Amino acid sequence: MDIKTAEFTLSAPVVSMCPKDTKPEYAFIGRSNVGKSSLINMLTNHKKLAKTSATPGKTLLINHFIINKEWYLVDLPGYGYAKRSKKEIDKLDQMIRGYILQREQLVNVFVLVDIRLDPQPIDLEFIEWLGMSSVPFSIVFTKADKLTANKAAQSVEAYKRKLSETWEELPPMFLTSAEKKQGRDEVLAYIEQINKELKQ
Repeated sequence: MDIKTAEFTLSAPVVSMCPKDTKPEYAFIGRSNVGKSSLINMLTNHKKLAKTSATPGKTLLINHFIINKEWYLVDLPGYGYAKRSKKEIDKLDQMIRGYILQREQLVNVFVLVDIRLDPQPIDLEFIEWLGMSSVPFSIVFTKADKLTANKAAQSVEAYKRKLSETWEELPPMFLTSAEKKQGRDEVLAYIEQINKELKQ
């Protein structure tokens, strides 16, 4: 897929304020500081489309970006950011779950996972919730450039083993590095494939 245009559309505090549109939406979510903004910028070939920040937990709204005037890339708030009050965390959680469960245009959730870490309970719980809610999702491993190719492959295998304990069928998985543009073609090809199927 060739990204010709990528433009910010709007930021919504609640799902009811998302674009009144029927175009397919692909949401990106992960724990705070997983490298979500960097990945979005890499995929769209934009240096500053999504705001990268050294402070985790900056995205507090549902951010829509229209790609090639055909589909939306949706940047969701990160989960599991500890430096917030319980009230704030609950509010964010409600917003995220509200969008994922209510948004009919949502066709896939990309769950971002830091390849350098062992499978984290918070990620596994979120993945489990998506499965129980029958939400189509894929796993995107980020920061692959921080490990050797061998170590990265071992990490992916360890994740597959962990998921296989509870999952009969594993979701699609992508190995990415925003620094090296690794995985870009694979993720975009996957989106393109789904878009084609939707048109049929």
